Amino acid sequence: MQQDRQTQTVMLVAGEASGDAHAAAMFLELKKRLPAVRGIGMGGRKMARAGIDVRYDSSQIGVIGVIEVLKHYREIRAALRQMQEIVSNERPDLLICVDYKEFNYKLARHAKRCGVKVLFYVSPQVWAWRPGRARKYGQVIDMMAVIFPFETPYYQEHDIPVCYVGHPSVDKVEPLRSRSEDRRLFALPEESPVVGILPGSRAQEIRRMLPVMLLAAGEVRKTFPGCRFLLPQADSISDELLQTVLQDSPVSVQVVRNQPYDVIQCCDAVMITSGTATLETALLTVPMVIVYKLSPLTYWLGRWLVKSPFIGLPNIVADKAIVRELIQQQASPEAVAGEIIRILSDPDYAGEMRRELGRVKKLLGPGGGDAAMAELAEQMLRQQD
Repeated sequence: MQQDRQTQTVMLVAGEASGDAHAAAMFLELKKRLPAVRGIGMGGRKMARAGIDVRYDSSQIGVIGVIEVLKHYREIRAALRQMQEIVSNERPDLLICVDYKEFNYKLARHAKRCGVKVLFYVSPQVWAWRPGRARKYGQVIDMMAVIFPFETPYYQEHDIPVCYVGHPSVDKVEPLRSRSEDRRLFALPEESPVVGILPGSRAQEIRRMLPVMLLAAGEVRKTFPGCRFLLPQADSISDELLQTVLQDSPVSVQVVRNQPYDVIQCCDAVMITSGTATLETALLTVPMVIVYKLSPLTYWLGRWLVKSPFIGLPNIVADKAIVRELIQQQASPEAVAGEIIRILSDPDYAGEMRRELGRVKKLLGPGGGDAAMAELAEQMLRQQD
């Protein structure tokens, strides 16, 4: 049954760690505007800590790739069915779909049939592949909130309601302490180079990418014997999984929980899996090498469908190759180590990369994404049918 106007219900659905963080932050902003608003949905720990009633923990279904989705198809289908039942039975005042494109498209389509308003947050990458999806999504949503300014024309072309809200990471990427304080706290000698290892926020990425990065770290240590290695552990990654992979590491790795930006700002270079974290690292202007491996079938399909020459968000935003991308066979431990060693050895190379990353930061604008999303959600909640 529809809630009365004093206790409106917002349903937020996120399937991955980045979406979990975005949903949590915008809901907290929405609560400032509408203190009585109630949040339900699907997500992770951050959404739960924000006061959202998380009905399904999405940490086990945050996968990418054809083979990976097929392996988890039963769990994903069960989660979708549960979310659809909530929409049907509880009729939230607003459904906010956060990223997790295909899943949320199907949920939005169901919500539309039920007469529930849909706000889609984080557009599918229509600028990279299948631009026709803009019209497809436009048929099942009431508003598309995009996080990059160059995305709006794809929806305006089809007269689909669209609003540029800014990228939420611009406000979120804020270390708790200064770099010097962090280096003391993490017991990092001033004379030692520090390399960050960011293997991703999905279990499949830890299994696939972390072993490569650890072997690369072993190669880096041959050139820089005193090098220290830091790994910021994502909320969505269990201690058990991480330690299972780390036990075979050729180097000692210092794991830090719940302080990703403090870890990154301590680093002289970072080896990082493609995703939102690359943009967050860019906002801290820390040089990096982006690495990624997919199943052969997923990679083949991606090469056939994707039109963008880049996969890394810093390069996509800058529209030029400012950070090296090592994909599939190129992502060997030796190649990853070679790029890290170059960054650590060549001050001019590292300095130019920092300057270009600073330009990416400017291109993303002044921030305010969470507040803008909350304002947009409030407007939709206040609109009378």
